[in-house]
Amino acid sequence: MYFPMIMCSKDLSINNIEDLIQGASNIALGSDAELKIQQSFDFLKSFSKDKVIYGINTGFGPMSQYHIDDKDVIQLQLNLIRSHAAGVGDHLSDTQVKAAMIARLVTFAKGWSGVDPSLPSLLVEFINRGIYPLIPKHGGVGASGDLVQLAHMGLALIGEGKVRYQGQEREASEVLKEHHLEPIRIKIREGLAITNGTSVMTGIALLNLISARRLLDWAVVAGSLVNEVAGSFDDFLARELNEKKLHNGQKAIAAKMLTLMQGSHLLKKRKSVLYEGEQIKEKVFRDKVQPFYSLRCIPQILGPVADTLEVTEKILLNELNSSSDNPVVDPISQDVYHGGNFHGDYVSLEMDKMKTVVTRIAMLMERQLNYICHDKVNQILPAFVNLGTPGLNYGMQAAQFTATSTTAECQTLSMPNYVHSIPNNNDNQDVVSMGTNSALITEKVIENAFQVTAIHLMSLVQAITCLQADEKLSPAMAKVCNNLRTVFSPGKEDVPLYPYIQKTVEYITHNKPI
Repeated sequence: MYFPMIMCSKDLSINNIEDLIQGASNIALGSDAELKIQQSFDFLKSFSKDKVIYGINTGFGPMSQYHIDDKDVIQLQLNLIRSHAAGVGDHLSDTQVKAAMIARLVTFAKGWSGVDPSLPSLLVEFINRGIYPLIPKHGGVGASGDLVQLAHMGLALIGEGKVRYQGQEREASEVLKEHHLEPIRIKIREGLAITNGTSVMTGIALLNLISARRLLDWAVVAGSLVNEVAGSFDDFLARELNEKKLHNGQKAIAAKMLTLMQGSHLLKKRKSVLYEGEQIKEKVFRDKVQPFYSLRCIPQILGPVADTLEVTEKILLNELNSSSDNPVVDPISQDVYHGGNFHGDYVSLEMDKMKTVVTRIAMLMERQLNYICHDKVNQILPAFVNLGTPGLNYGMQAAQFTATSTTAECQTLSMPNYVHSIPNNNDNQDVVSMGTNSALITEKVIENAFQVTAIHLMSLVQAITCLQADEKLSPAMAKVCNNLRTVFSPGKEDVPLYPYIQKTVEYITHNKPI
């Protein structure tokens, strides 16, 4: 089996992360990372003698003015983990915990933390064996990183607390014993090192990025399909038009839509309809010369989304592949540096940006859905794409309520957390990031947007069925519709739609459109 090596000299990519999260491969420390970890530990062990170093022989946070006796330094590390395991609320998913453990492992692999090699080694075992510490969602404020959430991770690593293993909640000590694994050995600062960083928010944020990219792909498909249903003019996607705007995202979205709709017999060619042939003499045109903005401006609306996610990927990978710890132990310069590399502002800001653009996707999907459902607007479909008897049957009417209310929740949740700092910790943490909160709220916004998109896609499939237009679709859109019909088959009779909405959500969440 291929083991992706976590190395100090080579950064992980988003594709590496996706492969590891999906369980396609196990993980291993590269020999250079093992060497750096050992060198960092050996240096700190020697350097820390007869010196005052934060979190090694001092208290933590506002209690750092208290000197800790040599006989108590191991207990100090254990006390930090135990006292900070104070989270509440629902637990993070196994996938989120796995992503957080990978992120923490990457920090240790850089060799700037001075930890005993047993810590990263046990993290590797947890990741590969599917042992997931139970971590509550609510806790740290994202200033000294994810202190509370990471303390719950640390609790399992010292053989205490609970884990989820093979879908069951169990005592960590039992699972460790079952796998013949020893808890980590506290030597110098392992308790502080496991809790002091942005690994939880970074792990969740990377998962959000992967999901948001999948959502964007489906939004592009939905935008293409709605334009085919509407019989839009084709020139809004023209290369000559979109290259006049210098944004890469806009040009990429337009080019992708153009490819998806290649071979469509539903799109109108403006040249042949309006520019060539006999002079048009009508005073009032039946077909709009330009469609609504939610159809015509898709490259300009989704382009900024694509550009934002591109920047977010760069920032998150920088965070992942950095040393997220404090203090930082540097064997090269033979020094220990105290600072703020555990602070979560980079992640928090990117999550605020992401949830904003994902909400924009939800808003676009809701407006396109309104176009499909509103017979007086589209002028080609029955109200609510109802295939049954008007008045007796209701089509997608109630599903539109759901999409609208869910979009509204996205708008509410888009309030930025990055500027929502509340000082705490005796004002030691006087400017905080709320990074994990931001990442978790963004996850909810993405989940909501998938629900809105699913309802819109179901309505589009219903519209294609109503128009009997399958054979006129582009080959790519015909394939998409056929795939969607495996989870939702349009019909005339009213049935409870919630199971089909859920199936469609699950399908588009876990499958690429094409």
